[in-house]
Amino acid sequence: MNADKNFLVGVFNDEVVLLDGIKKVRTSGLKIHEVFSPFPVHGIDDALGLKRSRLPRAAFLFGLTGTTLALTMQIWMLGYDWPMIIGGKNYASLPPFIPVTFELTVLLSALGMVATFLIVSDMKPYKWPRQFDIRSTDDKHVMAIDLALNSGKSKDEIARILREAGASEVNEKNFE
Repeated sequence: MNADKNFLVGVFNDEVVLLDGIKKVRTSGLKIHEVFSPFPVHGIDDALGLKRSRLPRAAFLFGLTGTTLALTMQIWMLGYDWPMIIGGKNYASLPPFIPVTFELTVLLSALGMVATFLIVSDMKPYKWPRQFDIRSTDDKHVMAIDLALNSGKSKDEIARILREAGASEVNEKNFE
């Protein structure tokens, strides 16, 4: 069996049943590959044991880069490269720089977060996502169990655990 090729997919009808099912599946010793839901489910990250996202830290660093770039650019341009005395004010006065600094901070933060999210999520323009069950975009919740990661248990045993956890149906999905 190749890793990330063969999966058992449990389909759940309700998010409360899904959350209870995740806890039951994890306590049985199975490793969950991924859970898909048509809408955000409160508490699913804790149930899956996922760590907090580091995206806010990346956003802060991108914003700090934008602020530094904007202030450096404006102070250099108006203070040293081409100083102009306008209305008797200093060359590099901070208050006129605030709007440009704010805009560049927001721009670099937003673009950096989008790029970071796409890289971390492995979303390339030429890569098609794996669709475990088409109904996961409508009204069903889907839990995918990688058979290679859970090689100690048979397919029938994993399917039984998923049904006991509340799955309305269990399907096998193979990716080539």
